[in-house]
Amino acid sequence: MKNNFKDFPLLSLKKRRAIPIFYPHIPKNAKKALSKVVSGRWLGQGPLVDKFERVFSDKFCDNNNVVAVGSGTDALHLAYILAGIKKNDEIICPVFTCTATNIPLLYIGAKIKFADIDLNNLNISIQHIEKLITKKTKAIVFVNYGGILCNLEKLQKIAQKHKIILIQDAAQSLGAKYKKKSITNYADFTIFSFQAIKHITSGDGGALCLRDKKKYQEALRIRWFGIDRAKKQGGTWENDIKEIGYKYQLTDIGACLLLESIKEFNQIKKHRNLIYKTYLENINQNKNLRCILTNDRYSDEVMWLFTIISPFKDLIQKNLRKKNIETNQVHFRNDRYSIFRKFIRYRKFKNMDKIQNQYLVLPMHTKMTINDAKNVSKEINNILEKIN
Repeated sequence: MKNNFKDFPLLSLKKRRAIPIFYPHIPKNAKKALSKVVSGRWLGQGPLVDKFERVFSDKFCDNNNVVAVGSGTDALHLAYILAGIKKNDEIICPVFTCTATNIPLLYIGAKIKFADIDLNNLNISIQHIEKLITKKTKAIVFVNYGGILCNLEKLQKIAQKHKIILIQDAAQSLGAKYKKKSITNYADFTIFSFQAIKHITSGDGGALCLRDKKKYQEALRIRWFGIDRAKKQGGTWENDIKEIGYKYQLTDIGACLLLESIKEFNQIKKHRNLIYKTYLENINQNKNLRCILTNDRYSDEVMWLFTIISPFKDLIQKNLRKKNIETNQVHFRNDRYSIFRKFIRYRKFKNMDKIQNQYLVLPMHTKMTINDAKNVSKEINNILEKIN
């Protein structure tokens, strides 16, 4: 099967060219859209940012409020501020995630309580979450690893039962639905990332979706120095700043790329999920590895990573590199980093311990053909066949 994106050069194993683990998706009309922006008045936050927020909300968020920002990390920091998280508040977080999920909590001085992983999907362990909840717990933060959704309904019920704020890091699960509804309906705050290697990209960028309409106007102000931008541009601003804000806005340059990518998103979803399915069909039966897969019948997902677990991880990675096929672990357990040291004393993560040296992420992006995925699978099977 050929690549669905005919306007872009392919990275093919047949030509012995490298297959990187990630590759940015640049929409076919990107140059035209960028040319229009740079020929006009608005380069920074302008009318295209407003348009992007409306289109994004309609496409991915069931028309919940959306604030576009400069990065997924910006979106997380805003979510934590809007959630009212203060110094020493207890926040339950995944131990296995990009550090961007947890670092903004250090800005605030919150007390992080790391939760172990679920061995089935590498998402946060709901069982461990329930053990960590105390009267001091302010919020639960969770990530949908690689695009595989957590049990959103169960997490929502836990949060409601204990009156805890639920914050979803959906940087890896853009476009996903749970029980035919946008995943943004299951958390108080949901963030997205448009960093270079995500499903769609603006080079760097992010979005915060929030269900509380009262918090929406506050989010708009905090995003831009604490200034009510609409009033300032309308000539009625009282020239006062009453809350600490940040320079977290998206630009029209970024928005134009994202708007063009959204037009192609259904194709992006189809292609990424086909690569995921191709890997499953070709290596899931290999007894020397286990594929991290989605098996929740309520989930409609857009896959971002394909991850395998194998005691022969290093052997696989080394031999694939010889074939110019890039693989990596991508994310690492956060308790290994010195910045989180004070939160991990006497804490054990037995599930994370089991797989920390065994997981490996395979290439997945729109530059790949389905045949490339088949050939990567073939190489892996060949490597592991020699073990027997």
